[in-house]
Amino acid sequence: MITVHHLENSRSQRVLWLLEELGLPYAVRRYERNKATMLAPPELRQVHPLGKSPVIEDAASAGGTPVVVAETGAIVEYLVEKADGRLGAPAHRESALHYRHFLHYAEGSLMPPLLVKLVLGRVPLLGKAAQRRIQPMIDVHLDFVEGELSRRDWFAGDVFTAADIMMSFPLEAARNRAGLDETRPATIDWLERIHARPAYGAALAKGGPYAYAYAYA
Repeated sequence: MITVHHLENSRSQRVLWLLEELGLPYAVRRYERNKATMLAPPELRQVHPLGKSPVIEDAASAGGTPVVVAETGAIVEYLVEKADGRLGAPAHRESALHYRHFLHYAEGSLMPPLLVKLVLGRVPLLGKAAQRRIQPMIDVHLDFVEGELSRRDWFAGDVFTAADIMMSFPLEAARNRAGLDETRPATIDWLERIHARPAYGAALAKGGPYAYAYAYA
C-alpha cells in the first residue's frame, strides 16, 4: 500500500490525482499548515528529514522495507514506473522530449517566480512594489505555455500524460494569483479540461479542501 503524506493546499494534490489516474491503491495522511507561518508541521520530519510534502511511503516495495520518496517529480516518475509506464513518455521521440521538458519545467522554471510572488505578497509596502517587478518574468512563462498549448492538446502531444499533472499546480497558482486569465485561452481551456477529469475530482475528494480548485467548482 502507498501512503501519501499530504499537506493541505500544496503540490501533493498532484500525487493524489496521479494515483487516481493510474488506479493504484493508496491511503492519505493529511497534515495542516501552521496558521501563523503557513509552513508544514514538524510531524513531517518523522517521515523525511526535510519535513516537506509530498512524500510517499510504498510498503509493497521489494525487500520488505518501505520505500520513502520525496519531491513531486521523483514521486511522479516512481509511480509511472510502478504502473508499467502508463501516463509516461509517449513513444514518439518529439512527444517524449516534450514530456521530459514539462515534467521538469513545472518545478524547475515555472514554479520559482510564482513562489517569489507569493512570498513578496506577504511583505508590507515594499513587497507589493517588488511583486510588480516579478510579474513580467511570470508573463514570459505564461506566454510560452500559451504558445505550446495553442499547437497541441496536451503538454506532451495528443495524449494526456503525467507531464500535464505536473504542470497543473503552477498553472492553477498562476490562475489564482499571477495573471493567468482569458487572454490566454488555450491555457484556460487546458485547465478546464483537466478539472473535468473524473480522477481529478476523485483526488479532490480524497485530499480535502484545496484553495486552487474553488474557481473551477
